[in-house]
Amino acid sequence: MIYEMRIYEALPGKLPALNARFTNATLRLFARHGIVAVGFWTTYIGPSGNTLTYILAWDDLSARQQRWEAFQADPEWQAARAESERDGPLLAQAQSFLMKPTEYSPLQ
Repeated sequence: MIYEMRIYEALPGKLPALNARFTNATLRLFARHGIVAVGFWTTYIGPSGNTLTYILAWDDLSARQQRWEAFQADPEWQAARAESERDGPLLAQAQSFLMKPTEYSPLQ
């Protein structure tokens, strides 16, 4: 099992729209494509209150590539993204980290 941590820095005032997109479209499409979400967090205390962090679980890199590409190519995702960004982009920056658990990690 590998995990992917994705950190999205929303543009000022756009975090509610980003959260709405996940609630109304992204999570359903993740499920359709077999993408397993471990959890989602917004920054409570830290350098920016405009940050959404989430973790996805993947069986391996091949599964990640196949499922992520299928999700990105899904016409429903493309339409949902375009609709959510009709007044401009939501993200200032996106980062992705692929992580392997240590042998002593409780989350394997």
